[in-house]
Amino acid sequence: MYNKKPIFVTFEGIEGSGKSYQCKKLYNKIKKLRIPSIITREPGGSRSAEKIRNLILKGKKNKFSKKTDTLLYLAARNEHIEKTINKALKSKQNILCDRFIDSTLAYQVYGNGINESLVKNIHKHILGKAIPDITFLLTVSIKTAFTRIKKRKYMNRYDKFSKHFYKKVQKGFLNIAKKNKKRYFIIDNSADSKQVENIIFKKFLNLKKN
Repeated sequence: MYNKKPIFVTFEGIEGSGKSYQCKKLYNKIKKLRIPSIITREPGGSRSAEKIRNLILKGKKNKFSKKTDTLLYLAARNEHIEKTINKALKSKQNILCDRFIDSTLAYQVYGNGINESLVKNIHKHILGKAIPDITFLLTVSIKTAFTRIKKRKYMNRYDKFSKHFYKKVQKGFLNIAKKNKKRYFIIDNSADSKQVENIIFKKFLNLKKN
């Protein structure tokens, strides 16, 4: 029997890591078990946050200053938390989220050199109870990531950064994971293996049984 306590699951990784795919796969599996859940994403996840997403992701990769870029992501997160995540937690639904707080740290702090205190100070005011219980970090070889990105029909401006940038970001994710070992579950997703899907599913079910 599965417990009723909602679990907040986040999926993190660089572009081409397969995190969006795995997030959807897990959602489809637990939906079949009739476990109350929602699937959401960042930036976005609510009507207002999706408007900010379109502003952030469309156009040239350097259309905003790095600080403005970061503040827009945090603004979208605040809308997402207030309009979607808090409601799901209150109604005891499990949450599967494609990107969350760690993406901001990995991309904006480690990747773009934004001061970490800016991000952490704003998080203190907006997160509340919206803290992930488990984060699946999908790592990938940079070569594989770029191969997957090139196959996409639609590319946003974050799909257009250099290999050096993505190396920095992935290293950032791994550094964040080292500081949060209890929350993080790291999986190498370089090979398109069904095994990754099964590992994530089993890990989620184990959490629901505890």
